[in-house]
Amino acid sequence: MRFEDILREIGGFNKFQFLVLYILWLPRVILPLHFLLHNFISGVPPHHCALPHLDGRFSASGAEKEELAQIVALGIPRNSDGSYSSCKMYTVPMDFDLNGDLSVLYGNWSNVSVPCQDGWVYDRSQFTSTTATEWDLVCDNKKLNQALATFFFIGVTIGAVVFGQLSDKFGRKPMIQVSFVSSAVFGIVEAFSTSYVMFAIARTLCGFALTGMSITTVALCVEWTDVKHRTFTGTIISLGWSVGNMLLALLAYLIRDWRHLILVVTSPCLVGIIAWWWIPESARWLLANGRVEEAQKYLINCAKMNGKYSCTKNLDIENLKKITIAEDSNKNHSYLDLVRTPKLRKIMLCSGIFWFAVAFTYYGISFNITGFGLNIYLTQFIYGVIEVPAKVGTYLTLDWIGRRNGQAWSLIIAGALIGLNSIIPTEFAAVRTGIAVIGKGFSEAAFTIAFLYTSELYPTVLRQCGLGYTSFIARIGGSLAPMVILFEDIWHFGPPVVFSVTAIFSGCVVFLLPETTNVQLPENILDVEEGRHTLSTEAERDVELNEMNSAPADLQEKGS
Repeated sequence: MRFEDILREIGGFNKFQFLVLYILWLPRVILPLHFLLHNFISGVPPHHCALPHLDGRFSASGAEKEELAQIVALGIPRNSDGSYSSCKMYTVPMDFDLNGDLSVLYGNWSNVSVPCQDGWVYDRSQFTSTTATEWDLVCDNKKLNQALATFFFIGVTIGAVVFGQLSDKFGRKPMIQVSFVSSAVFGIVEAFSTSYVMFAIARTLCGFALTGMSITTVALCVEWTDVKHRTFTGTIISLGWSVGNMLLALLAYLIRDWRHLILVVTSPCLVGIIAWWWIPESARWLLANGRVEEAQKYLINCAKMNGKYSCTKNLDIENLKKITIAEDSNKNHSYLDLVRTPKLRKIMLCSGIFWFAVAFTYYGISFNITGFGLNIYLTQFIYGVIEVPAKVGTYLTLDWIGRRNGQAWSLIIAGALIGLNSIIPTEFAAVRTGIAVIGKGFSEAAFTIAFLYTSELYPTVLRQCGLGYTSFIARIGGSLAPMVILFEDIWHFGPPVVFSVTAIFSGCVVFLLPETTNVQLPENILDVEEGRHTLSTEAERDVELNEMNSAPADLQEKGS
């Protein structure tokens, strides 16, 4: 007997599963509020060198204000495209006195430009305050500002490994609570940071903490859902990200101070700490780890909530132990088990490649919300809106075209659209925006499929390790995306070429993986290596169970 048989009897998609979906929607909404927060808390407003000769010397109004603008224009050199430089200025001798007359500055400017000597003046019309304006992370320090996104994803990368291992060892539910609490703490520390270094460290630790929500919630939803409704569950849970994406645009528009914005987007973690008490542990994981009594409690609760009272008598300890024995729960698993057998090794390699591209491409598009002719708040909102039809379309077509084809072609098309957009002149802002939005939709479809596809590729005993590993690889891609965007200063076509080629290549790699549509979840390593989880009829499952019981001891150990 397999867990799928038990789940079918007690209801694999009913009130209990909707309760799980409803609660786990909250962490999925929280994640984009932090993962895409860099666009707003580290936004760089228009700026120019501060001209101390003009500061505090007069009160400009009317004609004087117009004259002041002319004087400032004289003090700031122009770039080759006619715009004013953000990082250069002309010097004025410090030993003369304005005497309230601005006209004396005419003819006293040097014709040699120098880097800003007295800081910068920022346009506060869009942002009241950001990390860039707080610590002057512009010009030569621009890389430090962009590095904050990389620091965050470094934390996410490390967290993926740690939470993946801990979730397989201690369970899904405890790690979700650890994630809620630590994310709230580090988010508050971020908001009250007094230096760049303090903020960078807190941002890294916050990324680490948030990963517990990212990789654990998807596995928990999939493990409580039957085969038929896994696509629907994966789509619905991913819509929480899209809602959070749009919510971030609204919150950032209303709250222009970066410290206040961080506090607001962190506050839902406090709600999550309370909601955690209603989250069930994965019965599938409990059985795979020999904790039969605890699994029985959750399975009975599931049956009662789903109105399957007559099925509770079949949930006795002896019946449930048969599932545990079949899955051989006596062995402790680790990341090393991902490379010990050939088929799992192939899955690990290929899934790592496409996960890198999924995150690399997604954040490459998401962090580039300027230059399309729209303000950043509207662009962010449109990026969130386009994800909804992308995910609905994914749900409607995924069972038809299959996980493998869906994953591969969403990446290939997204890469092709990025490349196409790079050769369209900037004058065609509407066209470029439209293509970028469509590309964002396919990129999000790739992300949606990736979580579901990966959950189905790895066996229960290694599912969180598999998700932890792929999330680790993905966050490397996410952390590199902001750095690649800086390459635009050297070669304008550099970033889109890199993003495009990576997405297309990884999409082709996906064709090397097996199809998982309408296939039972593998429970152990032998299920993957021998393909036993593809058996669908009752008779085939009985034959499979008999074969396992008669298998040599060393083969059964391998299957664990």
